[in-house]
Amino acid sequence: MLGSELQNGRSLPATHRLYNPSSLDIGDAADGLAQGAPLPEGASGPGVLLTADGGRYEGELFGANQAGSGELVFTTGMMGYQESLTDPSFAGQVLTFTYPLIGNYGIHHGTSESKRVWPRGVVVRHAMHQPDHRNSIGTVDELLRLHGVPGIQKIDTRAITRRVRELGTVLCVFGPLGQEDKLKAKLESLSSPELEDLVDEVSIDEPVELNPGAADDLGVRKPRLGVLDCGVKYNILRHLCMYFDVVWCPPHTPFDVLKNTYNIDALFCSNGPGDPAHPGMATSARNTLAEAVKDGLPVMGICLGHQLMGLASGLQTYKMRYGHRGANQPVVDLKEGTVAITSQNHGFAVAHPQDGMLAAHPTGASSPPSPNQHGADVEVRYVNANDGTVEGLDVIGKPCFTVQFHPEACPGPHDATHLFLRFRAIVDAHLGGGK
Repeated sequence: MLGSELQNGRSLPATHRLYNPSSLDIGDAADGLAQGAPLPEGASGPGVLLTADGGRYEGELFGANQAGSGELVFTTGMMGYQESLTDPSFAGQVLTFTYPLIGNYGIHHGTSESKRVWPRGVVVRHAMHQPDHRNSIGTVDELLRLHGVPGIQKIDTRAITRRVRELGTVLCVFGPLGQEDKLKAKLESLSSPELEDLVDEVSIDEPVELNPGAADDLGVRKPRLGVLDCGVKYNILRHLCMYFDVVWCPPHTPFDVLKNTYNIDALFCSNGPGDPAHPGMATSARNTLAEAVKDGLPVMGICLGHQLMGLASGLQTYKMRYGHRGANQPVVDLKEGTVAITSQNHGFAVAHPQDGMLAAHPTGASSPPSPNQHGADVEVRYVNANDGTVEGLDVIGKPCFTVQFHPEACPGPHDATHLFLRFRAIVDAHLGGGK
């Protein structure tokens, strides 16, 4: 059945079960609002945002009563602000929303993609303080205060976006207008969050079996999948739980533990923040991926998981000019000759084996050359239609593939959801029709 769905269901109907994934009881960033937790006093009054390239923007403070700092990035989504705020891939960054009205429909319980808000600051044109939706339990301002994240509004976000597009992502700080001199000093001493082990910051510490012994409608056991958490989004876990018995694991879990202790049938590596070449937890996950490929296990990677597979395959990674962040990125499947509109959130890319580093940051930051850790060749399967950057790899002769984009959406279109079916079909074929 899965194989036929994969072949015949590139555009799945809205009633398909993939569009209504089962919920997981693993906490939500809006739990505090739902439970009526007391909120600290929020920020207010005039503020200023300063960028490392000399930019200065005045606005009005909201959210947590503290200064914000990090790498300034932007996202182009017209909706899905709660999912973006709770996406671990934004850890270490100051997130600018290009859409001018943020918070129109409020904050909803069960919509978050993790247990907390991850950006170190939020920049918007206008933060709505009177959302209009029957299921809203709070405002963006209240969610930020709950999690200690500062924000600044009434900012010319169009000007910021144009500057970032021209010059590349930059470091920034923001806070009270009356403390501008202190903010300047802080900016001068600010270092890139990419130097930190952000994967360690956002991942779990101990393995969690989400649905042990899960079976399909016929009572047949689902294949067991190990998920390396580099900053996984909840909707990835929800989708995977529909097709697998999922063991949610820290990124440094050794392959022999996954194979011999948890008896996994396949391995998945998630999205996450930061530089994929960082020597910390990201490198540990890369080593586990390489061992799985060498062992012949089916492997799928998304976003950071894709980049780690690229590194494990002997390809370089590099910092992009301003990354791909939003729900409108067109991706070409070179094998099928089709185009999907995808949700993306990444500031690094895998260098093309022939064309090299496309849409690179002016700094030229990239990983050093490294050997192929698993011994198999890879080929580019998916590319971005706008800038030609690598969006997915197939490992030749192995049941393994990766994608840079997010087939689970949240937010964004569902054009690529069938890739979870593709992975399940690969696993079934590897197991000889399932167990």
